[in-house]
Amino acid sequence: MKILHTSDWHLGRTLHKVDLHEHQAAFLDWLVELVRDEQVDVVVVPGDVYDRAVPAVSSVKLLDSALARLAATGATVVLTSGNHDSPERLGFGRSLMRSGIHLLTDVPGIEHPVSVTDEHGEVLFFGLPYLEPDRARTELVAAGEEPLARSHEAVTRAALDRVRERGAAHPHARTVVLAHTFVSGGEASDSERDLTVGGVDSVPAAVLGGIDYLALGHLHGCQDLTRAVGAPAWYSGSPLAFSFSERHHRKSVLMVELGAPGTAAQVRRIEAPVPRRLTELRGTLEEILARRDEHGGDWLKAVVTDPARPAHLQEQLREAYPHLLLTEYAPEGREAREGTPVVRREQNPLEVMDEFLAHVTGAAPTPAEHDVLDRAHSAVRRQQEAS
Repeated sequence: MKILHTSDWHLGRTLHKVDLHEHQAAFLDWLVELVRDEQVDVVVVPGDVYDRAVPAVSSVKLLDSALARLAATGATVVLTSGNHDSPERLGFGRSLMRSGIHLLTDVPGIEHPVSVTDEHGEVLFFGLPYLEPDRARTELVAAGEEPLARSHEAVTRAALDRVRERGAAHPHARTVVLAHTFVSGGEASDSERDLTVGGVDSVPAAVLGGIDYLALGHLHGCQDLTRAVGAPAWYSGSPLAFSFSERHHRKSVLMVELGAPGTAAQVRRIEAPVPRRLTELRGTLEEILARRDEHGGDWLKAVVTDPARPAHLQEQLREAYPHLLLTEYAPEGREAREGTPVVRREQNPLEVMDEFLAHVTGAAPTPAEHDVLDRAHSAVRRQQEAS
């Protein structure tokens, strides 16, 4: 059986205020063609399909179109909700969904896997939506029982106990679990939302063993946790970068092949298309501008290190790099200043203005700059005296 594992689409996300809808649509077009070309049997998406609990209409339409086209390939599609998208809204209308599309977004659904068969028998796909401990600790116990401990480990362990109990009723079936969580040992980036509850944000890897394939969602970098878990376990990562901390990621989807019971799953990474590279350049303004031929088409973070802040910094960078997203001024060779400068009531206002400009730029005002400040100060004084 061929299973394509992708996650964390975050439809509706922006990158430093840049709308990513066009790039997300292009990824989904590519994904549909890949599923068709590779004759994929099942597509699994473990959470964060949307970026917000209440997605924009454009994002809803984009998902609807993608699901319709994936279903048209003949593949079965299994989705769960993550910590960004709302389980209630993502799961709304699932009973009316077209054949082959399964939305597993609530706790009761954990015990109702999607069954798909191949020449070796049955494969059960269990969906663990993001389990918010404060909520799931009561949902995963019988009425009248004490709530579980308030932790990701407790609720995930209880959910997997249900999975294993249900799987035991199908002794010859293979099991695939979709889980949206932070597994200990995983490498995070800046763009994932913090899951910390009670000071702990992760689930011990050993809790997740005993599964034929664990399809993980939440972390945005593609990574293999098989050794830590003790069973085939991967994060596919997000298809697009959502922060500069991900600029070195190789964005991928995973092609998983399940053989006969008792044989290990085979996992193959397939790199996703990159709409535009993310690049961080550090140096003087002159050094950064000199690299425009190499990086002029990239999304750019510029870290400018000139001892004195260059004039018209943003304008010069924007002209050379039309996709500039972030500018950071980090002067080198300046002594670090501790605390905030103190302004004394008896100080000359013009002196205060000179000190502020020196604090911001790292250099004393030039005669021309001082003259501008002097004229501005004089104009304000004249206006105050006239009133």
